Amino acid sequence: MSHNDSIIKILDLKDPRIIFNEEFCVDEKIRGTTAKVFYGVLAEKPKACPHCGHIYDTKIIKHGFKVTRITLPKVSGFDTYLKLRKQRFFCRHCQRTFILDTPIVKPNCFISRNTKAGIALMAKDKISEKDIASGFNVSSATVKRIIDDYYIYYRPKNNYLPRHLCFDEFKSVKEASGSMSFLFCDAETGMLIDIVENRRLYHLENYFRTYTLAARRAVKTIVIDMYSPYISLVKKIFPNARIIFDRFHMVQLFSRSLLKTRIRTMNCYPTYYTKFKSNWRLFQMDSSKVDYVNSRYNYNYRKCMRQSDILDDLLSVDASLEATYYLYQTVLSCVRHRDHKRLKEALLSADPLISDEMKTSVKTALKYIEYFSNGLKYEYSNGKLEGINNKIKVIKRIAFGYRSYLHFRNRILISFNVSKLKAA
Repeated sequence: MSHNDSIIKILDLKDPRIIFNEEFCVDEKIRGTTAKVFYGVLAEKPKACPHCGHIYDTKIIKHGFKVTRITLPKVSGFDTYLKLRKQRFFCRHCQRTFILDTPIVKPNCFISRNTKAGIALMAKDKISEKDIASGFNVSSATVKRIIDDYYIYYRPKNNYLPRHLCFDEFKSVKEASGSMSFLFCDAETGMLIDIVENRRLYHLENYFRTYTLAARRAVKTIVIDMYSPYISLVKKIFPNARIIFDRFHMVQLFSRSLLKTRIRTMNCYPTYYTKFKSNWRLFQMDSSKVDYVNSRYNYNYRKCMRQSDILDDLLSVDASLEATYYLYQTVLSCVRHRDHKRLKEALLSADPLISDEMKTSVKTALKYIEYFSNGLKYEYSNGKLEGINNKIKVIKRIAFGYRSYLHFRNRILISFNVSKLKAA
Protein backbone atom coordinates (compact mmCIF):
# COMPACT_ATOMS: atom_id res chain seq x y z
CA MET A 1 0.00 0.00 0.00
CA SER A 2 1.44 3.36 -1.04
CA HIS A 3 1.74 6.25 1.38
CA ASN A 4 -0.99 8.02 -0.61
CA ASP A 5 -3.47 5.18 0.03
CA SER A 6 -2.44 5.09 3.69
CA ILE A 7 -3.17 8.79 4.16
CA ILE A 8 -6.55 8.47 2.46
CA LYS A 9 -7.43 5.54 4.73
CA ILE A 10 -6.26 7.29 7.92
CA LEU A 11 -8.21 10.46 7.11
CA ASP A 12 -11.15 8.35 5.86
CA LEU A 13 -11.37 10.30 2.62
CA LYS A 14 -13.82 8.95 0.07
CA ASP A 15 -11.93 10.19 -2.97
CA PRO A 16 -9.01 8.03 -4.18
CA ARG A 17 -8.21 10.61 -6.88
CA ILE A 18 -6.48 12.89 -4.36
CA ILE A 19 -2.68 12.78 -4.60
CA PHE A 20 -0.44 13.61 -1.61
CA ASN A 21 3.17 14.68 -1.95
CA GLU A 22 6.05 13.38 0.17
CA GLU A 23 5.69 16.30 2.60
CA PHE A 24 1.97 15.98 2.94
CA CYS A 25 1.46 17.24 6.53
CA VAL A 26 2.62 20.52 8.07
CA ASP A 27 1.95 22.17 11.45
CA GLU A 28 0.50 25.62 10.90
CA LYS A 29 -1.04 28.35 13.03
CA ILE A 30 -4.68 28.86 12.03
CA ARG A 31 -6.72 31.38 14.01
CA GLY A 32 -4.04 31.33 16.72
CA THR A 33 -4.12 27.52 17.17
CA THR A 34 -1.61 24.95 15.99
CA ALA A 35 -3.28 22.70 13.43
CA LYS A 36 -2.36 19.72 11.27
CA VAL A 37 -2.65 20.73 7.62
CA PHE A 38 -2.59 18.07 4.90
CA TYR A 39 -1.72 19.13 1.35
CA GLY A 40 -3.27 17.30 -1.58
CA VAL A 41 -3.92 17.76 -5.27
CA LEU A 42 -7.04 16.85 -7.24
CA ALA A 43 -6.18 16.86 -10.95
CA GLU A 44 -8.16 14.69 -13.33
CA LYS A 45 -9.63 14.99 -16.78
CA PRO A 46 -13.36 15.73 -16.52
CA LYS A 47 -15.84 13.73 -18.59
CA ALA A 48 -17.73 16.81 -19.71
CA CYS A 49 -18.41 20.45 -18.93
CA PRO A 50 -20.95 20.62 -16.09
CA HIS A 51 -22.47 23.83 -17.56
CA CYS A 52 -23.10 22.94 -21.19
CA GLY A 53 -22.49 19.20 -21.17
CA HIS A 54 -19.82 19.40 -23.88
CA ILE A 55 -17.68 16.23 -23.82
CA TYR A 56 -14.04 16.74 -22.88
CA ASP A 57 -11.87 17.56 -25.87
CA THR A 58 -9.52 20.28 -27.03
CA LYS A 59 -12.17 22.94 -26.32
CA ILE A 60 -11.86 22.26 -22.58
CA ILE A 61 -8.45 23.37 -21.36
CA LYS A 62 -6.71 23.53 -18.00
CA HIS A 63 -7.07 26.89 -16.33
CA GLY A 64 -4.91 26.81 -13.19
CA PHE A 65 -5.78 25.62 -9.69
CA LYS A 66 -7.99 26.75 -6.84
CA VAL A 67 -6.93 25.96 -3.25
CA THR A 68 -9.72 25.18 -0.78
CA ARG A 69 -9.27 24.56 2.94
CA ILE A 70 -11.54 21.75 4.12
CA THR A 71 -12.20 21.13 7.82
CA LEU A 72 -11.66 17.48 8.79
CA PRO A 73 -12.25 15.62 12.10
CA LYS A 74 -9.45 16.17 14.59
CA VAL A 75 -6.29 14.04 14.44
CA SER A 76 -4.45 13.35 17.73
CA GLY A 77 -6.40 16.19 19.35
CA PHE A 78 -5.22 18.78 16.81
CA ASP A 79 -7.47 20.78 14.53
CA THR A 80 -7.11 19.20 11.12
CA TYR A 81 -7.49 20.69 7.65
CA LEU A 82 -7.04 19.52 4.09
CA LYS A 83 -5.67 22.15 1.72
CA LEU A 84 -6.77 20.74 -1.59
CA ARG A 85 -5.53 22.13 -4.92
CA LYS A 86 -8.39 21.53 -7.32
CA GLN A 87 -7.76 21.67 -11.05
CA ARG A 88 -9.74 24.41 -12.77
CA PHE A 89 -10.85 24.17 -16.41
CA PHE A 90 -12.09 26.58 -19.05
CA CYS A 91 -14.70 25.52 -21.59
CA ARG A 92 -14.31 27.37 -24.89
CA HIS A 93 -17.65 26.06 -26.01
CA CYS A 94 -19.69 27.96 -23.37
CA GLN A 95 -16.95 30.37 -22.26
CA ARG A 96 -17.27 29.35 -18.60
CA THR A 97 -14.89 27.91 -16.01
CA PHE A 98 -15.46 25.03 -13.63
CA ILE A 99 -13.58 23.19 -10.89
CA LEU A 100 -13.41 19.47 -10.18
CA ASP A 101 -15.80 18.29 -7.48
CA THR A 102 -14.94 15.87 -4.68
CA PRO A 103 -17.30 13.71 -2.58
CA ILE A 104 -15.39 14.75 0.55
CA VAL A 105 -17.55 17.88 0.78
CA LYS A 106 -20.80 19.14 -0.64
CA PRO A 107 -20.52 21.73 -3.44
CA ASN A 108 -19.66 25.22 -2.13
CA CYS A 109 -19.01 23.82 1.34
CA PHE A 110 -15.76 23.68 3.34
CA ILE A 111 -16.73 21.28 6.14
CA SER A 112 -16.19 17.62 5.28
CA ARG A 113 -19.04 15.13 5.24
CA ASN A 114 -17.21 13.04 7.87
CA THR A 115 -17.15 16.04 10.22
CA LYS A 116 -20.85 16.64 9.76
CA ALA A 117 -21.66 12.97 10.30
CA GLY A 118 -19.59 12.95 13.50
CA ILE A 119 -21.44 16.03 14.78
CA ALA A 120 -24.81 14.42 14.01
CA LEU A 121 -23.86 11.24 15.89
CA MET A 122 -22.43 13.18 18.83
CA ALA A 123 -25.79 14.95 19.21
CA LYS A 124 -27.19 11.73 20.70
CA ASP A 125 -25.00 12.13 23.79
CA LYS A 126 -25.66 14.34 26.82
CA ILE A 127 -23.30 17.09 25.73
CA SER A 128 -23.80 20.76 24.93
CA GLU A 129 -23.69 21.92 21.33
CA LYS A 130 -20.92 24.35 22.21
CA ASP A 131 -18.74 21.43 23.39
CA ILE A 132 -19.58 19.50 20.20
CA ALA A 133 -18.53 22.54 18.18
CA SER A 134 -15.26 22.76 20.08
CA GLY A 135 -14.58 19.05 19.53
CA PHE A 136 -15.04 19.33 15.76
CA ASN A 137 -13.51 22.79 15.24
CA VAL A 138 -16.70 24.42 13.96
CA SER A 139 -19.10 27.08 15.27
CA SER A 140 -22.08 26.28 17.50
CA ALA A 141 -24.38 27.71 14.80
CA THR A 142 -22.95 25.13 12.40
CA VAL A 143 -23.68 22.36 14.90
CA LYS A 144 -27.29 23.52 15.25
CA ARG A 145 -27.73 23.65 11.47
CA ILE A 146 -26.21 20.18 10.99
CA ILE A 147 -28.39 18.62 13.70
CA ASP A 148 -31.54 20.03 12.10
CA ASP A 149 -30.45 19.08 8.57
CA TYR A 150 -29.13 15.56 9.17
CA TYR A 151 -32.21 14.18 10.93
CA ILE A 152 -35.60 13.48 9.42
CA TYR A 153 -38.37 15.62 10.91
CA TYR A 154 -40.17 13.16 13.14
CA ARG A 155 -43.88 12.52 12.63
CA PRO A 156 -45.42 9.60 14.54
CA LYS A 157 -47.70 7.16 12.72
CA ASN A 158 -51.27 8.33 13.14
CA ASN A 159 -52.73 4.84 12.71
CA TYR A 160 -51.05 3.24 15.73
CA LEU A 161 -50.74 3.80 19.46
CA PRO A 162 -49.37 1.41 22.11
CA ARG A 163 -51.91 -0.42 24.30
CA HIS A 164 -50.57 1.21 27.47
CA LEU A 165 -49.48 4.86 27.70
CA CYS A 166 -47.93 7.25 30.20
CA PHE A 167 -48.64 11.01 30.21
CA ASP A 168 -46.49 13.73 31.77
CA GLU A 169 -45.15 17.22 31.15
CA PHE A 170 -41.90 19.16 31.43
CA LYS A 171 -40.81 22.80 31.56
CA SER A 172 -40.61 24.07 28.00
CA VAL A 173 -38.72 26.99 26.42
CA LYS A 174 -39.84 30.62 26.19
CA GLU A 175 -40.60 30.38 22.48
CA ALA A 176 -43.17 27.61 23.08
CA SER A 177 -46.86 28.56 23.17
CA GLY A 178 -47.19 27.12 26.69
CA SER A 179 -44.91 27.14 29.70
CA MET A 180 -45.23 23.36 29.99
CA SER A 181 -44.87 20.91 27.10
CA PHE A 182 -46.47 17.48 27.00
CA LEU A 183 -44.82 14.13 26.35
CA PHE A 184 -46.01 10.54 26.38
CA CYS A 185 -44.42 7.12 26.08
CA ASP A 186 -45.17 3.41 25.88
CA ALA A 187 -45.79 2.21 29.46
CA GLU A 188 -44.38 -1.26 28.71
CA THR A 189 -41.18 -0.45 26.80
CA GLY A 190 -40.57 3.13 28.00
CA MET A 191 -40.12 4.27 24.38
CA LEU A 192 -40.81 7.97 23.91
CA ILE A 193 -43.57 8.46 21.32
CA ASP A 194 -43.87 12.20 20.81
CA ILE A 195 -43.72 15.68 22.34
CA VAL A 196 -46.49 18.28 22.10
CA GLU A 197 -45.65 21.97 22.45
CA ASN A 198 -48.49 22.84 24.85
CA ARG A 199 -50.12 20.69 27.53
CA ARG A 200 -53.41 22.63 27.62
CA LEU A 201 -56.50 20.52 26.99
CA TYR A 202 -57.44 22.26 23.74
CA HIS A 203 -54.03 21.61 22.17
CA LEU A 204 -53.92 17.99 23.34
CA GLU A 205 -57.40 17.26 21.99
CA ASN A 206 -56.46 18.64 18.58
CA TYR A 207 -53.21 16.67 18.61
CA PHE A 208 -54.70 13.28 19.53
CA ARG A 209 -57.57 13.69 17.07
CA THR A 210 -54.95 13.37 14.33
CA TYR A 211 -54.72 9.70 15.32
CA THR A 212 -57.31 7.37 13.85
CA LEU A 213 -60.26 6.30 15.98
CA ALA A 214 -59.14 2.68 15.72
CA ALA A 215 -55.72 3.59 17.16
CA ARG A 216 -57.31 5.51 20.05
CA ARG A 217 -59.76 2.72 20.78
CA ALA A 218 -56.90 0.24 21.01
CA VAL A 219 -55.43 2.04 24.05
CA LYS A 220 -56.31 0.06 27.20
CA THR A 221 -54.68 2.01 30.06
CA ILE A 222 -53.17 5.48 30.54
CA VAL A 223 -51.02 6.41 33.54
CA ILE A 224 -51.28 10.06 34.59
CA ASP A 225 -50.57 12.30 37.54
CA MET A 226 -53.51 14.06 39.19
CA TYR A 227 -53.82 16.79 36.55
CA SER A 228 -57.56 17.15 35.86
CA PRO A 229 -57.28 18.13 32.13
CA TYR A 230 -55.65 14.73 31.50
CA ILE A 231 -58.72 13.04 32.96
CA SER A 232 -60.99 15.04 30.64
CA LEU A 233 -58.70 14.28 27.71
CA VAL A 234 -58.77 10.51 28.28
CA LYS A 235 -62.56 10.44 28.64
CA LYS A 236 -63.07 12.41 25.41
CA ILE A 237 -60.38 10.92 23.16
CA PHE A 238 -59.72 7.36 24.40
CA PRO A 239 -63.10 5.61 24.79
CA ASN A 240 -61.73 2.25 25.98
CA ALA A 241 -58.83 3.43 28.16
CA ARG A 242 -58.74 3.05 31.93
CA ILE A 243 -57.20 5.90 33.90
CA ILE A 244 -54.42 4.95 36.31
CA PHE A 245 -53.08 7.38 38.89
CA ASP A 246 -49.34 7.06 39.34
CA ARG A 247 -48.51 5.55 42.75
CA PHE A 248 -45.81 8.11 43.48
CA HIS A 249 -48.27 10.97 43.05
CA MET A 250 -50.83 9.10 45.15
CA VAL A 251 -48.40 8.94 48.08
CA GLN A 252 -47.24 12.49 47.40
CA LEU A 253 -50.80 13.78 47.82
CA PHE A 254 -50.97 12.51 51.43
CA SER A 255 -47.30 13.20 52.14
CA ARG A 256 -47.71 16.90 51.42
CA SER A 257 -50.76 17.06 53.67
CA LEU A 258 -48.76 15.53 56.51
CA LEU A 259 -45.90 17.95 55.82
CA LYS A 260 -48.19 20.98 56.03
CA THR A 261 -49.76 19.63 59.23
CA ARG A 262 -46.35 19.14 60.84
CA ILE A 263 -45.22 22.66 59.91
CA ARG A 264 -48.41 24.21 61.29
CA THR A 265 -48.05 22.22 64.54
CA MET A 266 -44.37 23.15 64.77
CA ASN A 267 -45.26 26.85 64.56
CA CYS A 268 -47.96 26.49 67.24
CA TYR A 269 -45.58 24.95 69.81
CA PRO A 270 -42.42 27.07 70.08
CA THR A 271 -40.85 24.80 72.72
CA TYR A 272 -41.01 21.89 70.28
CA TYR A 273 -40.02 23.89 67.23
CA THR A 274 -36.42 22.64 66.88
CA LYS A 275 -37.45 19.08 67.72
CA PHE A 276 -40.07 19.04 64.96
CA LYS A 277 -37.74 20.65 62.49
CA SER A 278 -34.67 18.47 63.04
CA ASN A 279 -36.67 15.22 63.07
CA TRP A 280 -38.89 15.91 60.05
CA ARG A 281 -37.68 12.79 58.24
CA LEU A 282 -39.23 10.53 60.87
CA PHE A 283 -42.71 11.75 59.91
CA GLN A 284 -42.26 11.06 56.19
CA MET A 285 -40.50 7.72 56.80
CA ASP A 286 -42.34 4.44 56.41
CA SER A 287 -43.12 3.18 59.94
CA SER A 288 -41.61 -0.22 59.09
CA LYS A 289 -38.21 1.50 58.70
CA VAL A 290 -38.31 3.38 62.02
CA ASP A 291 -35.66 2.09 64.44
CA TYR A 292 -37.27 0.58 67.54
CA VAL A 293 -34.07 -0.99 68.94
CA ASN A 294 -30.96 1.18 68.70
CA SER A 295 -30.50 4.38 70.69
CA ARG A 296 -28.47 7.38 69.56
CA TYR A 297 -27.67 10.63 71.25
CA ASN A 298 -30.14 13.34 70.26
CA TYR A 299 -28.97 16.93 70.61
CA ASN A 300 -32.48 18.35 71.09
CA TYR A 301 -33.35 15.97 73.95
CA ARG A 302 -29.83 15.96 75.44
CA LYS A 303 -29.89 12.17 75.81
CA CYS A 304 -29.82 8.89 73.91
CA MET A 305 -33.18 7.99 72.37
CA ARG A 306 -34.63 5.57 69.86
CA GLN A 307 -36.32 6.92 66.72
CA SER A 308 -39.60 5.39 67.87
CA ASP A 309 -39.40 7.24 71.22
CA ILE A 310 -38.78 10.57 69.50
CA LEU A 311 -41.69 9.99 67.16
CA ASP A 312 -44.04 9.03 70.01
CA ASP A 313 -43.09 12.14 71.96
CA LEU A 314 -43.68 14.49 69.01
CA LEU A 315 -46.98 12.87 68.05
CA SER A 316 -48.27 13.21 71.60
CA VAL A 317 -48.06 17.01 71.29
CA ASP A 318 -51.11 17.30 69.00
CA ALA A 319 -53.97 14.83 68.46
CA SER A 320 -54.66 16.10 64.93
CA LEU A 321 -51.04 15.52 63.92
CA GLU A 322 -51.14 12.01 65.40
CA ALA A 323 -54.35 11.07 63.53
CA THR A 324 -52.94 12.53 60.30
CA TYR A 325 -49.70 10.61 60.70
CA TYR A 326 -51.39 7.24 61.23
CA LEU A 327 -53.66 7.73 58.22
CA TYR A 328 -50.59 8.56 56.13
CA GLN A 329 -48.91 5.36 57.32
CA THR A 330 -52.04 3.37 56.44
CA VAL A 331 -51.98 4.78 52.91
CA LEU A 332 -48.28 3.89 52.57
CA SER A 333 -49.01 0.33 53.69
CA CYS A 334 -51.89 -0.01 51.22
CA VAL A 335 -49.77 1.23 48.34
CA ARG A 336 -46.86 -1.02 49.30
CA HIS A 337 -49.09 -4.13 49.46
CA ARG A 338 -51.33 -3.02 46.55
CA ASP A 339 -54.42 -3.39 48.73
CA HIS A 340 -57.01 -1.17 47.03
CA LYS A 341 -59.93 -2.49 49.12
CA ARG A 342 -58.22 -1.62 52.39
CA LEU A 343 -57.32 1.81 51.02
CA LYS A 344 -60.93 2.63 50.27
CA GLU A 345 -62.04 1.41 53.72
CA ALA A 346 -59.33 3.48 55.43
CA LEU A 347 -60.37 6.62 53.57
CA LEU A 348 -64.07 6.12 54.30
CA SER A 349 -63.42 5.50 58.00
CA ALA A 350 -60.77 8.20 58.45
CA ASP A 351 -60.45 9.64 61.96
CA PRO A 352 -62.38 12.96 62.20
CA LEU A 353 -59.39 14.40 64.10
CA ILE A 354 -57.20 14.46 61.00
CA SER A 355 -56.06 17.90 59.86
CA ASP A 356 -57.92 20.02 57.32
CA GLU A 357 -55.12 19.45 54.82
CA MET A 358 -55.47 15.70 55.14
CA LYS A 359 -59.28 15.94 54.90
CA THR A 360 -58.85 17.69 51.56
CA SER A 361 -56.56 14.88 50.37
CA VAL A 362 -59.04 12.24 51.54
CA LYS A 363 -61.86 14.03 49.73
CA THR A 364 -59.78 14.12 46.53
CA ALA A 365 -58.88 10.44 46.85
CA LEU A 366 -62.51 9.40 47.35
CA LYS A 367 -63.56 11.51 44.36
CA TYR A 368 -61.09 9.60 42.17
CA ILE A 369 -61.13 6.31 44.08
CA GLU A 370 -61.52 4.32 40.85
CA TYR A 371 -58.28 5.76 39.47
CA PHE A 372 -56.53 5.23 42.81
CA SER A 373 -57.65 1.59 42.80
CA ASN A 374 -56.41 1.14 39.22
CA GLY A 375 -53.04 2.44 40.35
CA LEU A 376 -52.82 -0.41 42.85
CA LYS A 377 -54.32 -3.07 40.56
CA TYR A 378 -52.04 -2.50 37.56
CA GLU A 379 -48.26 -2.71 37.43
CA TYR A 380 -47.87 0.34 35.20
CA SER A 381 -46.49 3.59 36.56
CA ASN A 382 -44.88 6.80 35.34
CA GLY A 383 -41.45 5.65 36.48
CA LYS A 384 -40.10 5.22 32.93
CA LEU A 385 -41.51 8.57 31.86
CA GLU A 386 -40.03 10.33 34.90
CA GLY A 387 -36.64 8.94 33.83
CA ILE A 388 -37.17 10.43 30.36
CA ASN A 389 -38.21 13.71 31.95
CA ASN A 390 -35.06 13.76 34.06
CA LYS A 391 -32.84 13.25 31.00
CA ILE A 392 -34.64 16.11 29.23
CA LYS A 393 -33.83 18.36 32.18
CA VAL A 394 -30.18 17.29 31.99
CA ILE A 395 -30.04 18.07 28.24
CA LYS A 396 -31.55 21.49 28.88
CA ARG A 397 -29.29 22.25 31.84
CA ILE A 398 -26.10 21.23 30.03
CA ALA A 399 -26.99 23.55 27.17
CA PHE A 400 -27.86 26.39 29.60
CA GLY A 401 -31.32 26.50 28.02
CA TYR A 402 -32.71 26.57 24.49
CA ARG A 403 -34.36 29.35 22.53
CA SER A 404 -36.05 27.42 19.70
CA TYR A 405 -38.73 24.91 20.70
CA LEU A 406 -38.42 22.96 17.43
CA HIS A 407 -34.66 22.60 17.85
CA PHE A 408 -35.09 21.58 21.51
CA ARG A 409 -37.71 18.98 20.50
CA ASN A 410 -35.42 17.69 17.76
CA ARG A 411 -32.48 17.33 20.17
CA ILE A 412 -34.67 15.40 22.67
CA LEU A 413 -35.95 13.01 19.99
CA ILE A 414 -32.38 12.48 18.74
CA SER A 415 -31.15 11.70 22.28
CA PHE A 416 -33.82 9.01 22.65
CA ASN A 417 -33.19 7.53 19.16
CA VAL A 418 -36.69 8.48 18.03
CA SER A 419 -35.58 10.79 15.22
CA LYS A 420 -33.48 8.92 12.65
CA LEU A 421 -30.56 10.01 10.50
CA LYS A 422 -31.28 10.74 6.87
CA ALA A 423 -30.03 8.21 4.35
CA ALA A 424 -26.57 9.02 3.06
